[in-house]
Amino acid sequence: MKKSDLPQKICKVCSRPFNWRKKWQRCWDDVRYCSERCRRHKSAK
Repeated sequence: MKKSDLPQKICKVCSRPFNWRKKWQRCWDDVRYCSERCRRHKSAK
């Protein structure tokens, strides 16, 4: 599979798009933030 074919979401904090990662394989539906930093600062916005 090409990287361009991977699913993509928009981060709730920084509003940047991020792609599917293998470590999110089982919980992709629950992923909302692109990084640990955004997850920690989720109440900032």
